[in-house]
Amino acid sequence: MASFNNFVLQLLLTIPLIIVAEAARDRRAILSEKEKKELERQLKAINKPAIKSFKTEHGEIFDCIDIYKQLAFDHHLLKNHTVQVKPTSVPKWITSKNISQKLDPLQLLPRGISCPDGTVIVKRTTMQDLLNMQHLKSIGFNRHRHVHTEGNEIDLTGHHFATVDYEYSTVSGVKGNINLWDLQVSQDKVSLATMAIAGGPIENLASISVGWMVNPLLYQDHIHLYTYWTCYVFGGWLKQADGYKKTGCYDIRCPGFVQVSKRIPLGVLLKPVSIYDGTQYQMELSLHQDHATGDWWFIFGGVNVGYWPKSLFIASGLAKGTDKASWGGQVYSPLTKKSPFMGSGHFPNEGMGKAAFINGIEIIDGKGEALIPQIYTIKTHESSPKCYKAKFIHDDDDPWIRAVFYGGPGGCTGKLSSEESEGLKNLDKL
Repeated sequence: MASFNNFVLQLLLTIPLIIVAEAARDRRAILSEKEKKELERQLKAINKPAIKSFKTEHGEIFDCIDIYKQLAFDHHLLKNHTVQVKPTSVPKWITSKNISQKLDPLQLLPRGISCPDGTVIVKRTTMQDLLNMQHLKSIGFNRHRHVHTEGNEIDLTGHHFATVDYEYSTVSGVKGNINLWDLQVSQDKVSLATMAIAGGPIENLASISVGWMVNPLLYQDHIHLYTYWTCYVFGGWLKQADGYKKTGCYDIRCPGFVQVSKRIPLGVLLKPVSIYDGTQYQMELSLHQDHATGDWWFIFGGVNVGYWPKSLFIASGLAKGTDKASWGGQVYSPLTKKSPFMGSGHFPNEGMGKAAFINGIEIIDGKGEALIPQIYTIKTHESSPKCYKAKFIHDDDDPWIRAVFYGGPGGCTGKLSSEESEGLKNLDKL
């Protein structure tokens, strides 16, 4: 059962990469006039009227949007939602020594970009963004690429993981300091570092993941901050709860995530980044559930970025905490092509300064107290150990009481590990 649970967690965390793979194919399709008009309608709905706008040297546009008129409130479950400017309580994380440079989230935007009080800063979505992600209307595991309904198969080929996973008791928060690396990744491939949670019974799971991603389709190039959330339902075969329109997306590309920061836009370029055998940079991220409201807060370097309201998860997991969490790396490449670098592109045994890491791994228990997870609650998962590895660090002393070195040079072609193949067999029995 432990192996199956691990498979389910990895499956949920794979969904963002599957979406990218579908987008790579969909964006090459020739659009009809009807499809173009639909994309124009979506674009107008996503990009709310800006009070102020800025364009960077990279061509990205950031808008200052009235906090009460942001896209989140187009969600039918949030029509009467009251904005929570900050969580009612903030976890007291355990302080540990730091041997790398922490990124200041308030210094990420170019000079001169400043939104007024009462607004939030949002990266503007372009028509090209929608062309890359147009499949969001219909993408799902009921499509041939992922689910063959006769055999209830789920195709995870092309996806590779190197993570440490928590599966024990219910917790209400997770934290990690994610090492930053800017990789060269071709247009149809993806490499990311993630901290993710998944919760709910097997028939009704939900997930949230945060971290950095190098994804030319979604972010053009270089390393960007990313978030992703979704809700899914199992029923004979895995399928999306409502055609994907209302069950999640990247960043703020659909209603749901409530932004509160006027300084940290989702999808922002991250810099500076680590240098091989040189200065190391990391970003401190946390997810925690507010005990008073049940909302899931995303905090970056001590700054409240925003939250996913509890109401999004009432009909699925995460409404009452989470029992699955993961820290590490993931990549995707088409089946016929070799997989890209993960992390720094080097194996964990090279150690500090050369291999990618996530340190400061902590959880929050049901009482709201920060804890260092017991060693026996953490399991290492390597789906393609010849190309990528994960090394769980659990020293007794600071600075790294709980951490993971992960990554590798890639070069694999996509196929399932024996554990994941066994997970598919078990999924068919549901």
